[in-house]
This record gives sequence, C-alpha cells and structure tokens, in this order.
Amino acid sequence: MAFSAEPAPGEEKAESEEEPFPATAAAGGGAGDAGELSHEEWRRWGTSSPLPGAVAAVVRELLEMEAAAGEKMRFGGVGSKLKGDFKDVEDKKHRAVYETLADSDQKLQYFSARQIGCRLLGSRGYLCQKCWLPAEDCMCANVFPCNLWRGMKFWLYMHPKDFLRQNNTGKLLWQVFGIQAAQLCLFGIQEHEDIMWDAFQRSGKGKISFLYPNKSTIPKSVKDLKFDGLSLSSDLHDMSSQDEPFNFILLDGTWSNSAALYRRLKERWTAIWGDEDIPCISLSTLSASVMHKLRPQPAWDRTCTAAAAAGLLWELNLRPELSTLEFEKQAEAVECSLDILLDALTTRRVRLGRSITRKQRHNRNCI
Repeated sequence: MAFSAEPAPGEEKAESEEEPFPATAAAGGGAGDAGELSHEEWRRWGTSSPLPGAVAAVVRELLEMEAAAGEKMRFGGVGSKLKGDFKDVEDKKHRAVYETLADSDQKLQYFSARQIGCRLLGSRGYLCQKCWLPAEDCMCANVFPCNLWRGMKFWLYMHPKDFLRQNNTGKLLWQVFGIQAAQLCLFGIQEHEDIMWDAFQRSGKGKISFLYPNKSTIPKSVKDLKFDGLSLSSDLHDMSSQDEPFNFILLDGTWSNSAALYRRLKERWTAIWGDEDIPCISLSTLSASVMHKLRPQPAWDRTCTAAAAAGLLWELNLRPELSTLEFEKQAEAVECSLDILLDALTTRRVRLGRSITRKQRHNRNCI
C-alpha cells in the first residue's frame, strides 16, 4: 500500500543527517532580508498567502529578545534550532507563554508559529528561498515548469517540522506547477487553513480527495473518482469562472506527524459537512520513489509526497476520458524534479563526506 506521508518516527535520527543547517546562522543576515519578517520575504519561501500574524509575532519577539540580550541568535542542526545561552532563555519564555494558553488549538497555533519562525530566521542567507537547499547547492536552474491541468489543484498540507527541510519533496510541486496550482497550507497556521477550507467549500465536497489510504469506510481509488459536471478540457483558458477545481490534498510530514494532520482535517471536515468519513483515496500502481535510495522510509511500499503526486497523475492518465489532459507530461515533470533533488542532495552529501547509502531499518520483506 502506498501513501503520501514522509518518513516514520524511527527515521527521525537518520533523516536529521540528511539536511543539516549551518552550525551557526545569524538571524538578520543574507539575501537582503533582515529585521522583521515582511510579506514579500514570506511569499518568497513558497506561499501565496498573506503573512500569518502569529508567525510575524514570533519573529518580532525573537528579534526583540536578541536586541535586549545584546548578542546575535545562533541556529544549527535540523529545523534551525536555537543554540547557546539564548536558547535557554527563549525556551523558558516560550514555555511560560505556552502555559498561559487556554486550549489545545491555541497551543497548536503557537507551536506551529514558533517552529516556522525559528526556521525562517535560521535559514536567512543560507537556504535558497525556492528550492530550500543551501545556496551553493541550488537546483532551481535545473527544474523546468509545467502547467497542471486547471481542472485540478494540489494542496500541500505540511507539518511545520517539514517546513524548509532540504529533503522535503512537497516543495517540488509548486516549483514545477507554480504556487497557485500546488498551494502550501501549514498545519496549525489559522490563516493558511482557513484559505484551504474556504476553497474546499467553494468547490463542494464532491471535488475533494485526500491521498491517505485505509481511512474511508469504503476504500476508494482513482478509478472511483467522479468528474461529472467538470469541464474536461485541456485548454488552460477554457474553464468558466464558476468551474472550481478538483482538490487533491497531500499530507506532507513524517508518518507519525501525518496522523495528527489527518485528525485535524477530519475534525474540520466533520464540523463543516457533518460526515465522520472523509474522502480518502489510495494509489494502486505506485512504486518506490527514487528518494528511497537516500532517505529511509518506514517500508518499501510507502513513498514521498512528490512521488505520490506523480502516481496520482499517472493513474488519472489511465482513465480514457482524461487521456487528452496531458497527465503523462505532468507526471514526468514531477518525477524529473525528484531526480534533480536526489542528485543535488547526493552531490552535497558526497562533498561533505557523508554516506549516500540508504540505511536499512526493516528486516521484513515489503511487497
């Protein structure tokens, strides 16, 4: 069974070796971005949304603490974690804030904003804002854009711990298809989630599918999708204004974190439409991603987010009534971007003297 989650909890240590941030990175340095987070800087990281208030507040608070301390913040390790004495001070302060929050939703929003704020500050002047790789390993020039059929849209529902991860593959979808056709929605960021659910309500529940198998009462596949009433034209300009796209949601996070993503989606779905059973689909023809060579997965029958998207496109291409919509070309564009990301990550690991051999963590045979 294939699904669109990233690696499982047992792989966190191994995956941490795949994407080191610099040993020290100053909060205010590089690429013309310094001081408080602007709307322009926020959008350069791969989103079309306005700057979330909670993220801006976290960044502002960190910079104020830095000014009061009289020393630069230092970041390092996976997720651009704070380092040194500043980390201890900030940790006490954020725990105190966390304890004052009244309910679990407020706590989640604060957690997500803090994760994202630290990653943004720690990545300034170090990561490319488009491909999320270190500037010297930027792969952007090698990725060629492709038009996604306008009758569909991808949503990347991403856990904040996957935001700005170098080996994250969900980012490839908006690099290939653009930030409107493949839109980022960050877990726990209210503005992002509201934008996504507003779009779902405009489209209607019949045009929403979550790539997350074995969760629907009646398991469904791509063959079960109904495109009734949807303009099946390959002409990108031949859709009427009232035609809303079919929404495909990919859960972008580790396997353990994807369970939290799914629960939050299900709660919102039930609150809006009253159904306990949200529409999940499985992919039947998916093989292991090329990224499996470098980054451990919980099993050979599981795959990364971009490979799941490519698998969906290939299966849509097999439906005779959709054969003119160039899904084959779109799937190949995603797979090509995966090859480019793998090459960039492998080259970096070789240069830094790290192993490029996938660590075996499972003794059973996966079919």
